[in-house]
Amino acid sequence: MTKHMVRDFENLKKKVLGLGGVVEEAINNAILALLDRRHDLAEEVISGDRQIDIKELDLEEDCLKALALYQPVAGDLRFIIAVLKVNNDLERMGDLAVNIAERASYLSVHPPLKVSLDFAQMVTGVRRMVRDSLDALIRMDTNLARTVLTMDDEIDSINRDMYISLQELMKEDSATVERSVHMLSTSRHLERIADLCTNIAEDVVFMVDGDLIRHRTEDYRKPIPPDRN
Repeated sequence: MTKHMVRDFENLKKKVLGLGGVVEEAINNAILALLDRRHDLAEEVISGDRQIDIKELDLEEDCLKALALYQPVAGDLRFIIAVLKVNNDLERMGDLAVNIAERASYLSVHPPLKVSLDFAQMVTGVRRMVRDSLDALIRMDTNLARTVLTMDDEIDSINRDMYISLQELMKEDSATVERSVHMLSTSRHLERIADLCTNIAEDVVFMVDGDLIRHRTEDYRKPIPPDRN
């Protein structure tokens, strides 16, 4: 690998990690806007989406330039492919943060729903998946990446339980329908963020090991032993 190639690849890594940090902040702020009923913070997330879009386009352009200039193979090619995929997933996560913020903006000016929801556990789980998937990317840690993949089932289960609870509430009180739909959408957006975290984790495994594990649940439901190469 030439000196220029090393420099450009390090720049790609810095940019994808920078984008990840901005997206993680947007998700956390969107969740906080929802939990604390803060319309101002929701608007901040919405207005900040343009910055994420610009960073995503800039990183994609740099990846395509590197492909054309260096014509990488093997591990170097996997690296650029993985960065391109992670870049796209992060941009989608930013869009979902905006969707959550929009729901939070509406819910902040309407009475809270009187229903028991395991929302705190879902938020905690999604935040952990976002943080750990990005940490796995930073450290090229396939063990952590595979652990992220095992977290998704719990988020899916909570999302299904929230759907059932809110469906019952809407049946009992038609006045709650619009607020319940917004809350259901929020739950669905969080579940999609968790799905995108699994995409990033799978891309880390591909980047480091060259192993395509997407759709192979038997390979990633259990993390690999810590001492495995």
